[in-house]
Amino acid sequence: MIKEFRDFVMKGNVVDMAVGIIIGAAFTSVVNSLVADILMPPIGLLLGKVDFTNLFLVLREGKVTGPYSSLASAKASGAVTFNYGVFVNAIISFIIVAFAVFVLIRNINRLKRRQEAAAEPPAIKECPYCLSPIPLNAVRCAHCTSQLKTL
Repeated sequence: MIKEFRDFVMKGNVVDMAVGIIIGAAFTSVVNSLVADILMPPIGLLLGKVDFTNLFLVLREGKVTGPYSSLASAKASGAVTFNYGVFVNAIISFIIVAFAVFVLIRNINRLKRRQEAAAEPPAIKECPYCLSPIPLNAVRCAHCTSQLKTL
């Protein structure tokens, strides 16, 4: 059972998947930072100095009653909040990640199509008499010794 597990883990696709998950997690943290620290502050500024991470509705007051200046102060007082600003940030992060994955897969598929189009034609052909594989430029079949037509 241990040998089977080791063989399973060492298969190329499992290792590739693990590397993809690790890189994906790192990429997600970069995108989250891009959204929260780079994109949303100017957007919030354009919309009237709105900080999207602090957009929330109080569903139930905490030990200290509101109004709360930030989401952190609302959480610290034990208030139950509806955090729609954090959700907006998450939606924007998802769209950026999905677009980046789309562009990556699109380019990989484009490269695959180019490779398939540029693939060399086979260097062998079949003998029309005995159907054995023979070199493309052969004039006589090595298997049945038939005379072949040249191109």
